Amino acid sequence: MNVLRRALFAAGLLALSVPVCAQRIDTNPQQPVLAGEPLQLALADLQPGQTVTLRAERTVRTFTGPVRRFMSEARFQADAQGRVDLAGQAPLPGGSYAGADVRGLLWSMRMQDGEVKEPVFNLIQFQLHDAEGKPLAQAELRLTQSLPDVQTRKPAGFPGALFAHRAGAAKRPALILLGGSEGGSAINRDAPFWASQGYAVLALPYYSPRNWSPSGMQPPELPELPANFVDIPIERLEQARAWLAEQPEVDASRIGVQGTSKGAEFALIAGTRLPWIKGIAAIVPSDVVWEGWGEGVEPGKRSSFAWQGQALDFVPYKDFQQEFAGAALGEPIVIRRPLDKGRAAATPAQIEKARIPVERIAAPVFLLGGDDDQVWDSGRMAQAVADRRAQVPGLKTVLLRHAEAGHFLGGTGTGPTTHYNEGLMKNGGTPAANARAQAEGHAALKAFWAATLN
Repeated sequence: MNVLRRALFAAGLLALSVPVCAQRIDTNPQQPVLAGEPLQLALADLQPGQTVTLRAERTVRTFTGPVRRFMSEARFQADAQGRVDLAGQAPLPGGSYAGADVRGLLWSMRMQDGEVKEPVFNLIQFQLHDAEGKPLAQAELRLTQSLPDVQTRKPAGFPGALFAHRAGAAKRPALILLGGSEGGSAINRDAPFWASQGYAVLALPYYSPRNWSPSGMQPPELPELPANFVDIPIERLEQARAWLAEQPEVDASRIGVQGTSKGAEFALIAGTRLPWIKGIAAIVPSDVVWEGWGEGVEPGKRSSFAWQGQALDFVPYKDFQQEFAGAALGEPIVIRRPLDKGRAAATPAQIEKARIPVERIAAPVFLLGGDDDQVWDSGRMAQAVADRRAQVPGLKTVLLRHAEAGHFLGGTGTGPTTHYNEGLMKNGGTPAANARAQAEGHAALKAFWAATLN
């Protein structure tokens, strides 16, 4: 008996000396992670076949301004080694997303009620629970839009603009960024990000309208810029080029232009007239010049863009004001409808005059569009640009066209896409398709600029 007791006592001591493995959530070991870079997300040290729930939470500034909390969750079953790798394993049915996707919990987050008063941005918090809801582990993933050595300054003579570059003596190729019809300085958010990729970046606002708020219409953010989207001068880019050429951080022989939405229309027009542009990226683009608009602007009479004081031919809208009038009755706003109707009513001669002659652009062109875009038909128009350029031997064109994606394709696929169509303004696409188009488009765009400017 004493021998048995001693044996049991020894076995107990041995058991106490062996550490019990704790469940883990493994993310990128080096943080913060620059948005768009490869992500790691896995669960480890589970029981083989164990079912667990992984929840994610973050705060996000929404398009209309308020900061909200976003959350997502998914259930997984561990493999024979007690692991779950989200990059290669799909969640069980019933969660926030379906299919194997390491970014799934990030883009599938849904907005929660209540505004966040003291937000912390770019921090994703993960919690792991067992089938009974018992907490097992937690972890954090920190994203960043800018590397620590990125420096910024405000260029004189360009209201609201921002110049960003990485520290160092080397001259870098440059990117000029053009935003869309949101106007103001919103495009500046992208400057430090692209500077982190190794470019000297000039984010160039060119239009600043009055903005709606819950308390009524607000004055333009940048009153020095046009408040109406009418006859925007394409030659403004000549001034931007001249300024960049004077900066010690810039190699002015390598300048690309990247535009989104109306900025893509701007960029493609510029490419037909400014031969110094070495590459153009057109995100959700147009293949024609469209009608201009603004307060006091008579419908059907003004162009969006001008060259050297001469308004460009344009395709008019049809029932543009009526589309917005329905908002007073709670009807959704689909800007694509007056554009589609206007194009359908235009004569072939009108459309040809307004067509951007993209076959004249000698530089490489990158195109990203969505067929379910509810702002305008960027998928079909991107295809039209690619088809026209394909008729000229030697022109390099990269086209990404996503059948189920909408208008907001300029991200990296690491932010929530579930709220793009909430509210009256519709932008199109499913959350999964928009996130996939963003991730694939971002990777392809980085490769495009590396091949074109470096």
